[in-house]
Amino acid sequence: MPLIYKIATAAEWAEAKTSGRYTGAPVDKADGFIHFSTAETVRETAAKHFAGQQGLVLAALEADGLGDKLKWEVSRGGALFPHLYRTMELHEVLWAKPLPLRDGHHDFTGLLP
Repeated sequence: MPLIYKIATAAEWAEAKTSGRYTGAPVDKADGFIHFSTAETVRETAAKHFAGQQGLVLAALEADGLGDKLKWEVSRGGALFPHLYRTMELHEVLWAKPLPLRDGHHDFTGLLP
């Protein structure tokens, strides 16, 4: 089963841990769905949308476990990106780990297959 990934700020993740659900970043709320990345696209997502940001969390979820509200839609460069059209429940998260910033770039060592 493919894993998909969500990058969140530490503050967003702390709020999700308190409530038991992740309702999304401001861009997710504005777009009406939660943006996810694949293992192939998450580095580019981090560089494009989170450049230089510290205090991030990378969460991994099984795509197949999210039901029919997960849609694979064409986005940048024609790649398919997973979008969740509902709140993400924290019990759906396989793991969440800090996404360190080293030398100005996010370090995914040991986080991705």
